[in-house]
Amino acid sequence: MAEQGIHIISRLRRRYVAYRVLSCVLFSVAIALFVFGGLFLFFKPVIWAVPAFFISLFALFKIKKPLSAKNEEIAAFLNRTYPEVEEAAEIILIPSKHLNTLQRLACGRAEKALLGLRVKHKHFRRGFWHSIWVAELALLFVFLCHIAHEIGGHPFTAVPPSDVQQPLPPEKVLPQIDGVELTIIPPAYTHKPSRTQDRFNLIAEEGANAQWLIKTNVALKNAFLLFNDKEHIALKNTNGGTQWQAAKTISQPGFYQVSIDGKLSEPYQVQVIKDAPPVVHVKSPKPYTYIDAGEVPQVNINASLTDDYGISAATIMATVAKGRGEGVKFKEYKLAFNTAFSGQPHYDAQKLVNLPALNMEPGDELYFYVEAKDTHNQQSRTDVFTVAIQDTAELLSMDGVLSGANVKPEFFRSERQIIIDAEQLLKDKDSISVEKFNARSNDLGIDQKLLRLRYGKFLGEEDEVVEGPKGNDGPVDPADFSNAAKILKEYTDDHDKAEDAQFFEPAVKAQLKATLTEMWKAELQLRLYKPKDALPFAYKALRLLKDLQQKSRSYVAKTAYNPTPIKLEKRLTGELDKVIQPTAKQEMKPAPEPYQALKNAINVLEQLKQNPKLTEADKRILQAANGQLSLRASAQPGSYVAALGAMRRILAAQTADLKDIATVEAAIQKTISAPGAKPSAQGQSADMGLSRSYFKNLKQAKP
Repeated sequence: MAEQGIHIISRLRRRYVAYRVLSCVLFSVAIALFVFGGLFLFFKPVIWAVPAFFISLFALFKIKKPLSAKNEEIAAFLNRTYPEVEEAAEIILIPSKHLNTLQRLACGRAEKALLGLRVKHKHFRRGFWHSIWVAELALLFVFLCHIAHEIGGHPFTAVPPSDVQQPLPPEKVLPQIDGVELTIIPPAYTHKPSRTQDRFNLIAEEGANAQWLIKTNVALKNAFLLFNDKEHIALKNTNGGTQWQAAKTISQPGFYQVSIDGKLSEPYQVQVIKDAPPVVHVKSPKPYTYIDAGEVPQVNINASLTDDYGISAATIMATVAKGRGEGVKFKEYKLAFNTAFSGQPHYDAQKLVNLPALNMEPGDELYFYVEAKDTHNQQSRTDVFTVAIQDTAELLSMDGVLSGANVKPEFFRSERQIIIDAEQLLKDKDSISVEKFNARSNDLGIDQKLLRLRYGKFLGEEDEVVEGPKGNDGPVDPADFSNAAKILKEYTDDHDKAEDAQFFEPAVKAQLKATLTEMWKAELQLRLYKPKDALPFAYKALRLLKDLQQKSRSYVAKTAYNPTPIKLEKRLTGELDKVIQPTAKQEMKPAPEPYQALKNAINVLEQLKQNPKLTEADKRILQAANGQLSLRASAQPGSYVAALGAMRRILAAQTADLKDIATVEAAIQKTISAPGAKPSAQGQSADMGLSRSYFKNLKQAKP
């Protein structure tokens, strides 16, 4: 009896293991399909999908261990799921000699329950269904990749917005044509393989080579391709008049027709995918970078370069400016990135530029821009970025501060003195004791604190003074009983808040806040006995202060204009009879209307809706409109080729079709724009505008 129970549990274990193994296999197939679709989409060898399957299958077997399931797990599952077993399924797996009387009774009842138990498969198929859903998603991904590959590109290719992305219309071929085999060979810069299609409508990359092989069901005498109603390309006979070949390099969009023994086909589209120039984005540094004293004199140039087909080269064009005024000298450098460009569509290039290696000194400036070139030799560049090194000598100079024309308070020079004392302390470090060095550094920190508090008053900050409790020794005036204003004054602060201080403009206040922040940092380093680390913050605070000083200057003209004195005896005595009002006459002829033929064609098309028969005069008007539509179709084939074919069907048919009329009218309405405003003389009212002024003042008057 025990053997039957063990057999049932073992059979359930094999079923559970089979579902788990199938789940791992399906997951591995899904991963291989995703790899296959990605490789197929990017025109890479798809054979790598096979090792991807085996690697993923090995990893899943290693992680999930589907073959390691034991009978004890199935017994525990039966105890949890089916109450009929009475939680005694695990006793069946214990040998009979190790069971007591009570366990033998429980084992017998559990075996009877197992013999009549039907375990459903849904408990074992949960992970299996998940793997099926993932495999279906992988199949959908492969299908979408196949569609993108058939179109001739992939969704990650940057294609400029144009009418290339519009769906191609259905084609109508001449009855003599049995089929066409159109081979498109993309140019070398696209790195794309050649493709073949059985349609006349053509979408190709700029510079691609198109080769036609047209098969006919009858022998022909003469055949050629007509491009944009201008260019003729003869079709060469290769098989007794039933196979014709031609080739052309596609560089411009337009349309073409197939001529067979003097009979023209309908227009077919020729759409060109333009090669977009590379896109260069400089992530760092900022457009203007200032290197303060104490900072490392180097700049890291990090640029992102993207192109639809590939980047072939990228260069940093740098210019170093040295000197001032008329003595400025420039020297150009050509720097290369650390990345080797091999035609990939995207690169993240970096270059660490050491400024002293370019002979840059304090006060010099570096101007650079990044220039990139794609595989089609198209170039693009970024804006100019500026990197300047702080000139500490100029920053510490007293020029302008001692001038009488620019008298400033004493504390505008205190930060400069702190910097000088800190540099002197660093020079004396080896000749003084550690205690004296720390004491002088701490004294500088106190000076920095006093200076910061002095500037903080301009922002509404209070002194760091702890006020003692306010006494209440004097008698209280009975009139102040329940005086809310006085009570609030005793327990609130009436001083200006830092956020509400109105001493400066918002921009000046923001820069002054940044100055206080740098002073805080400098004070911290000085209190930690690190004057060397405090110097960069002190220099930056001084630079911000000098910038505020320059902004506060006001300039007054040095000399004034003294007009010639007026002779009163000759005032208002001049003769004005020869002074006439200057007039300018100009004859303006209206420019010729560029779309007059299309406007005339609209009238004819509206008449055709009532009477579908064409007269000779109507044909001449529609022929003129057909010429303008042909020019538009040459520039934008996706929008106008269908209208051009409809116009030619209207001209060739005895009775016009309403669908063709609607197609042509929609294209004409898209072409014709609203007329612009023309110059005209403004009429003057009889009362010289008095009534208009009266009503204007009446509206502004108070009631």
